[in-house]
Amino acid sequence: MASDKVRWGIIGPGRIAVRLLRDIDHARNATVVATAGRSRQRVEEFAARFGIARIHGSYEELLADPGVDAVYIALPNSLHHPVTMQALAAGKHVLCEKPYTRRPAEVAEAFDAAEAKGLVLMEAYMWRHAPQVKRFMELLPEVGELESVRSSFSFVLENMADARLDPKLDGGALMDLGCYCVSGSRLIAGTDPVVVYGEQKLAPSGVDGTFSGLLRFPSGLVSQFTAGFGSEHRLLEAIGSKNSLLMRDPWHGEGGGIRLGGRDIETPYDDPYRLEMENLGDAILGIAKPLLGRSDSMAQARTIQALYRSADMGAPVKMA
Repeated sequence: MASDKVRWGIIGPGRIAVRLLRDIDHARNATVVATAGRSRQRVEEFAARFGIARIHGSYEELLADPGVDAVYIALPNSLHHPVTMQALAAGKHVLCEKPYTRRPAEVAEAFDAAEAKGLVLMEAYMWRHAPQVKRFMELLPEVGELESVRSSFSFVLENMADARLDPKLDGGALMDLGCYCVSGSRLIAGTDPVVVYGEQKLAPSGVDGTFSGLLRFPSGLVSQFTAGFGSEHRLLEAIGSKNSLLMRDPWHGEGGGIRLGGRDIETPYDDPYRLEMENLGDAILGIAKPLLGRSDSMAQARTIQALYRSADMGAPVKMA
């Protein structure tokens, strides 16, 4: 690479991409040089807002741009894998919005392709890059022996035409929100679940409007979560033999704060979206490893797949 800055192209200049670039001016190793999307008007507005020089008329045109080193893919869930594969085939590093997929075979295919070409691929669970998450994990031993984990992520979705409710686009509460709870549970447990159980309440469109799950880990630790589009709630809590550790609003990375027992813990704030771009940029430049890689994405996909299978069966599912 010719410089110490990764040249980014943005595919899908919607709400999440806007949030991603909110702090882009402070990124130490990133510059956004191109964008593409389905709506020309939206692309032009996005480019003007962030001073992006090149607008491409299609994803393929952006991927053919020799001045783009890496792409951020912020498309509906069902497009994550096919567009990632196109990007890798074009020689681009990829930061793909979460969840990458609910199909483990697609994770394997994508990371195989990236490794074969010497490219970096990362799933964009931006919350994992937040300073408060690091502090939470530093404090975790103070709860004593872990007894349970509970988490939630829900908000009120009023637009019934939203892509998150479209079964053709791999919508649903587990895919959009519950995947964060799965990620948080796995982080706290330090391993992957061995048994999962899921219950879902379907929205009129046929996707899960609410999803609740139980994850049992090898130690016997059980994690419970609820995700949905009908209320406002966000937390991640580890309960132990000595204490409890609560992270308020963990998923947005907005510095919601940490509470250990009855004590509030001050935590610094830094933009997790910018931090994830910088982390991937450092990996591309060869000076760091990506925070999240194949093993994390595979575990996420396997767990989500098993939870949906459990909800369909009405019975627990053992993770092979």
